[in-house]
Amino acid sequence: MAAAIAGLAVLSAAATASAQGPTEKVRKLNLYTWPQAALPQHYQAAQLIAQQWRQLGLDVEVKPLQRQQQTQLIWFSRDKWDTTTWRMVGRPERSDPDEFLYSLYHSSYAEKGYNFIGYINPEYDKLAEKQRTQLDPEERRKTAYAMQQIINRDQPQAFLVHPKYPLAFNKAVFKEDTVVNQSGIGIRNIWTFMNIQPLGAQKDLIINSNEVINATNPLYIGGAVDSWVYDLVWDRIMRIGPDGMPRPWAAETVTWVDDKTVEIKLRAGMKWHDGKPVTIDDVIFSFQAPAGTKAPMYKPFVTDIAEMEKVGELGLRFKLKRPNTTFLTASLSKINLIPRHIWEPVLKDLEGKPETAEQLKEVSKIGSGPFKMVRWKPTEEIVLERHGEHFSAPKVERWIMRIVPNAEATLGMLKRGELNFIGMFGGDPEVLTKFVKDNPDFAVRSEVDIGFEYVAFNNRRPPFDDVAFRRALSIAIDRRLMVSAAWQDYAIPANSHVSPVLKFWHDPGVDEFKTGLADARKILKDAGYRVVGGKLYYPAGKTEKLTTE
Repeated sequence: MAAAIAGLAVLSAAATASAQGPTEKVRKLNLYTWPQAALPQHYQAAQLIAQQWRQLGLDVEVKPLQRQQQTQLIWFSRDKWDTTTWRMVGRPERSDPDEFLYSLYHSSYAEKGYNFIGYINPEYDKLAEKQRTQLDPEERRKTAYAMQQIINRDQPQAFLVHPKYPLAFNKAVFKEDTVVNQSGIGIRNIWTFMNIQPLGAQKDLIINSNEVINATNPLYIGGAVDSWVYDLVWDRIMRIGPDGMPRPWAAETVTWVDDKTVEIKLRAGMKWHDGKPVTIDDVIFSFQAPAGTKAPMYKPFVTDIAEMEKVGELGLRFKLKRPNTTFLTASLSKINLIPRHIWEPVLKDLEGKPETAEQLKEVSKIGSGPFKMVRWKPTEEIVLERHGEHFSAPKVERWIMRIVPNAEATLGMLKRGELNFIGMFGGDPEVLTKFVKDNPDFAVRSEVDIGFEYVAFNNRRPPFDDVAFRRALSIAIDRRLMVSAAWQDYAIPANSHVSPVLKFWHDPGVDEFKTGLADARKILKDAGYRVVGGKLYYPAGKTEKLTTE
């Protein structure tokens, strides 16, 4: 926690805005991104985007920040940045688009929560709420299409690509047909980690990450790597299966009683990693915890719960405020089950304090999942151990993740047996593909991701509060160049928060997004922006205080 506070202090000093008088010239824009060594695709994309924006007359500075610093600035200092590269990673529960359709842009989550860009649109809010209540899939799809058209029109952020990540594993260590591919996710998923079968003496799955762990906290929705860990340590009532559909998990059964009532029966005999039993009271507490102000990232997934009622020793009835077609996927498959005896005093201690549970680093790692945490060194490795009493105990003894920022070092470790599963590869995907071709003990798999990579605009701050300005900057970005130069053709162009992988929900109409500097310049000119001496100026009469971040 001390490190987090220190990080905030550094960023506060670095990001404090100081006024230098009004100006008609559009001020210098700071484009934040990850360092090249940490996420080379984002770093390269930021450099290319800055070059394109400079051709519009803008002064753009690319500012790499380490992941934890970037998170502190962008997420927790929401009015102190201009634009940043960002990502929404594919997660199984995002196979239903609600989390993207609702949480990303609903105005109620602008202050705290997923809508960190500060996009406010009452028209969009109404549709976001409406799609949750539409039980007819065809009607809900029409609403989802309309929402994608609004985002296409307003461009609150500039979508870049839906990535296609190549992943690899050692088929001399693991039985190849026990590796599970999950739609929109790939082979790095909980079904693989529970079912993958060792062939010999090596019983550990050793996976890499080129990113450090930000937090292992069941009340914080972290980045991709964080989620790998808490998927394994904490159980959920349901989980998304390899087919993209929710299925009972910690619950033995899940039943719709009527369109506003869901009844579950908890599996008997479940235990927390400290040996105490998992109870219905723990389940109730797990869904109550995000309803307050101390876990705002999870709050969208419990807002429709009107009340919870015990039904016998292992039964629980959820009564909803309104019909919610997304409840099984976006709520029961999303909320981590946490032990009340550990978390109740933690949340009580936060009462009256400014920080939320999201900011806690040194918190209990006790869950009830198929693996339990035995060692955590955030910049080096995490070691999880098989939870033998779990109802779906893994076949491997340990799940070990090693932090390896360098792509070349990753391949060296794979060849030496220090890794046997590539969970993330930061280098050129062709290098990994060639490595596997030259080393027959390995297999490679790839899948277009549910998630997307994008440039976030701070809609609170001028000039990004102007739709015309945002549209021009988005249209100036050559998506094909993003695919070929930044993602080395292991991606497809993006212009929607609903991936084409989700064929039923994705509106193909938004794919016809014409880009180019000539069109971007015309939008700016039509909106009254002027280029004077090669620099972009606001429309006549509009000024802004020149600030530094």
